[in-house]
Amino acid sequence: MFPSYAEISTWLPDLLAGLSISIQVTVLSLLIGIPFGLVLALGVLAKNRVVKVLSLFLVEIGRGAPALVLLQFIYFGLPTTGLTLASYPAAVIALAWNAGAYTSEIIRASLQSVAHGQREAAVALGLSRLDELRYILLPQGLRVALPALLGFSILIFQGTSLCFTIALPELVSRAYEIGSTTFRYFPALLSAGMLYASISVPAALLVNYVEKRASLYAHR
Repeated sequence: MFPSYAEISTWLPDLLAGLSISIQVTVLSLLIGIPFGLVLALGVLAKNRVVKVLSLFLVEIGRGAPALVLLQFIYFGLPTTGLTLASYPAAVIALAWNAGAYTSEIIRASLQSVAHGQREAAVALGLSRLDELRYILLPQGLRVALPALLGFSILIFQGTSLCFTIALPELVSRAYEIGSTTFRYFPALLSAGMLYASISVPAALLVNYVEKRASLYAHR
């Protein structure tokens, strides 16, 4: 039932290649998604009604639709409009949209947690809204948001497992290929799960450490 040492040594190169793609998609999705989330958060807080409504629309679609639906829509749905994407960019775009929608709420709440008195002080000092954002809101708000953003990054990494549905050769896809050729699905998927855990568990411990540090900073 469990994978033998010989099986693991045979499967490991393929599984590590899939893990590498999963990590790449995660990093790219977050590099695009978190700045996109900041833009959406600022858009939701904007006074301009058009910007606010458009930002809310993108946030609600990104949060309301499961990541699997976004992946299917971009990979299988967009070709009907004449836009065809390979599985890799489709996965990055879908997960970046999903990440941007969720992180926008995290960032928005963090920006709003900054004491109102500091905003009043910025106005009294004659700072522009951009300077207020750069020097007061973002440094403090992102410090508050950091633990939640790190925790969500783990979910995005785990969410890359859905990309096997659009033929991306990531970790789960490689495990399925091994299972289909050896008929050893359980050991292959178990090995994939162990590789996911090898990344997720240390990352979760890091998030816990950052949360404790952030809590100590907040009580100073």
